[in-house]
Amino acid sequence: AIAVLSSAGVAGVANPGAHGFSEILYAFTSAANNNGSAFAGLSANTPFYNTMLALAMWLGRFGVIIPVLAIAGSLAAKKRLPVTAGTMPTHGPLFVMLLIGTVLLVGLLNYVPALALGPVVEHLMLWPGK
Repeated sequence: AIAVLSSAGVAGVANPGAHGFSEILYAFTSAANNNGSAFAGLSANTPFYNTMLALAMWLGRFGVIIPVLAIAGSLAAKKRLPVTAGTMPTHGPLFVMLLIGTVLLVGLLNYVPALALGPVVEHLMLWPGK
C-alpha cells in the first residue's frame, strides 16, 4: 500500500492505472518469494524500491518461518489424545472434501481482490467506449 500511495513508489511506475498496480503487486510478491523478478514497466532499481523489496523479502522469509516453527513446537509439545465419538476421521472423503473446499475458499479470498484491482480492471478498460 505504501508503494501505491507514496510519490516515491508511483514515480517508478511507467504504466499508470491498473497495469501499474499489477506491476507493483508482482514485484512485491516476487520479492517476498525470493524470486526477484519484476515487470519491465517498473523501475525497481531505486532506493525506495530497493528498501521496500528487501523488507518484503525479509518478511516473506522470516514472517513465515517463525510462526511455522512456533506451531511445530506447540504441536510437538501436545500429548496424543485417544479417539472418541467426537473425533473427525481424517481418512474419509468428508475430510478430504472439507479440506479441498477450505483451501479453495481461502485461496480465492486471498487472490480475488488483487485480481479485481489489476488484470480484471485492465481488461475491462480495453472494451470500446471505456
